[in-house]
Amino acid sequence: MNISLPPIHRVVTGHDAHGKAVVSENGALPTVVELSALPGTVFHEVWSTQGAPCLVSNGEDPTLGALMLPPPSQGTRIRFVDIPPDTAEFLLHGAQHMTAAFSEIGDASVSTAKVDSPHPLMHRTETVDYGVVIEGEIVLVLDDSVVALKPGGVVIQRGTNHAWANRSDRTCRMLFVLVDGQYDPELQSRLNVASR
Repeated sequence: MNISLPPIHRVVTGHDAHGKAVVSENGALPTVVELSALPGTVFHEVWSTQGAPCLVSNGEDPTLGALMLPPPSQGTRIRFVDIPPDTAEFLLHGAQHMTAAFSEIGDASVSTAKVDSPHPLMHRTETVDYGVVIEGEIVLVLDDSVVALKPGGVVIQRGTNHAWANRSDRTCRMLFVLVDGQYDPELQSRLNVASR
């Protein structure tokens, strides 16, 4: 794992038996996973909610268990992702390994990478995602354009085909909040994608 970036510290609040606000957890994240198919790519799972409105309770930590890319049904997911610099080898041969990479994060079907894709990590999810650059630099790659981002840059990702390209010489850390969504029927017909 990349040790140049600091670990994420999480504080989770709750209520005691009398309804008083208390700290339930205070420390390191229990789920931090480096992908074997994409060495250097590290997922730091912070929290998730299920359903809308979500149940506010002292329930169990939703980050425990298998790593999953999408948020729960009608829910949200917040995570940090460390993205290492792209290598020449990855850019040349990466597309053929993306099904394995996305399988590691619970959703092989999201990969749209082909031999002629603008980046090997091209993928599409039926979500609205807020992506914030925390440290380093990243390039948002779309079907027909690219946008360079630095710390403080924010992307509102609305179910589009995209990838994150790290064209710098150091790891980029991003914060993502994923919100479960459903394609507008007219847009879905133009995209030629199946609904979940």
